[in-house]
Amino acid sequence: MDDVAAGRSEPRPRRTPGPLRLGGREFPPERALVMAIVNRTPDSFYRPGVTWDEDAAMERVHAIVAEGADLLDVGGVPAKPGPEVTVTEEIRRVVPFIERVRAAYPDLVISVDTWRQEPARAACEVGADLLNDTWSAWDPKVADVAAEFGVGLVCSHVGVALPRNRPHRAAFADVAADVLDRVLLLAGRALAAGVAADRIVIDPAHDFGKNTWHSLEVTGRLGELTATGWPVLMSASRKDFVGETLGVGVDDRLAGTLAATAVGAWLGARVFRAHDVAATRQALDMVASIKGERPPTRATRGLA
Repeated sequence: MDDVAAGRSEPRPRRTPGPLRLGGREFPPERALVMAIVNRTPDSFYRPGVTWDEDAAMERVHAIVAEGADLLDVGGVPAKPGPEVTVTEEIRRVVPFIERVRAAYPDLVISVDTWRQEPARAACEVGADLLNDTWSAWDPKVADVAAEFGVGLVCSHVGVALPRNRPHRAAFADVAADVLDRVLLLAGRALAAGVAADRIVIDPAHDFGKNTWHSLEVTGRLGELTATGWPVLMSASRKDFVGETLGVGVDDRLAGTLAATAVGAWLGARVFRAHDVAATRQALDMVASIKGERPPTRATRGLA
């Protein structure tokens, strides 16, 4: 019996929409957040190695803060298959860097992209505010670490995929329903472990354990996730489902990414993991203004 089936009797909690609290910051429900990506890896799928050097990575942090990022997501292991990255090596890649960023930006919300408890703990010890567990509680003790340190936790869906494995003939009777069931199960387990409700985020995890059709369907049905009241993280930036849909390579996926971002924002997603911070911020602000949640920066046309 698989993990989800085994947990059918566990509660699938809903949440009254409200603020998201990460670190010392409180973000209101109407505020869409940009989570900027800084990978401490030599082999990421997009612009590999551009922030492998720590000084270059720090320059990138300065840039994304200036561009309006609300959160920084630091990763030490690429999601794609490749050479093994040991726990020790992952810690070496991300922990001193997080410590350096925290010293430079005391109020910046820092997330660490990890699925293993040891790097999660080490990152929290130097100031991480959020554990971005992109592999759906492969190590269930990551939730315990989040509870122990009072930090946030991302609860994600990957179907039957294992860490750093691409999906092979992924199949779901109803992919959006499967996503909903899994992330709510994990949110319930996080609550039981002691993670505060206002620090839990759910993530359908586009591409992870899914084919392009699945990711497109999940995007169109994001309203089913946002209706649960849990803040939804959308990580679509330059991903394969965008490239396959439009028939373009990774360097030409910004327009498709922003289209998916706008759909997600319209349907109520709260956090957007992005390589292109300024463009993503503008897309989110435009959607917020169309929805009547944000006034134009200026509005003089036809009024003078």
